[in-house]
Amino acid sequence: MSLTTLDPRTALVAIDLQNGITAMPTQPYTGPEVVARTAELADAFRARNLPVVLVRVSFAADGGDVLPGRTEQQVRGLAFPEGWDVIVDELSGHAGDIHVTKHNWSAFHGTDLEVQLRRRGITQIVLTGVATSIGVESTARDAYAHGYHVTLATDAMADASAEAHANSVERIFPRLGESGTTAEILELLAKTHATA
Repeated sequence: MSLTTLDPRTALVAIDLQNGITAMPTQPYTGPEVVARTAELADAFRARNLPVVLVRVSFAADGGDVLPGRTEQQVRGLAFPEGWDVIVDELSGHAGDIHVTKHNWSAFHGTDLEVQLRRRGITQIVLTGVATSIGVESTARDAYAHGYHVTLATDAMADASAEAHANSVERIFPRLGESGTTAEILELLAKTHATA
């Protein structure tokens, strides 16, 4: 499916583009590639007075807010280095951006993201970030369930494996929204939204 439109009140939501996550090896795009494409989208959104939401994942120093459920891949006991949860420099430093801190996979669960979007009249979100099959997909699922139109910038996201990325892009995202490249989204944005 190709992109059809971007609503008048569309927000860019960037998932977990922070120092510790973008430094990890990812596929099919590197962290710096994802950041560069997201920064290009963010600049275009800001030029049109459309919201840019920067989501980061972070946990308390004692690990008390790490998800407690039993899983086959445990994450407890991880020590995070200082600054791992800081949004990358390429995206930070813009006073008008909305910052959301999450403690779960989805940016909607346990945060004020829904309030931030609804009070601004947002009806559509464009998603980027790392990891495609975890934070991005979980947020896309919740956005769809909350009634938002969802657009997925498939070359502005990456995962630990190319297979996980491809599964989300090919099998899951078509059921949640419309997908396109950064260039396609920028072209559509230029056609539908004048700069401020």
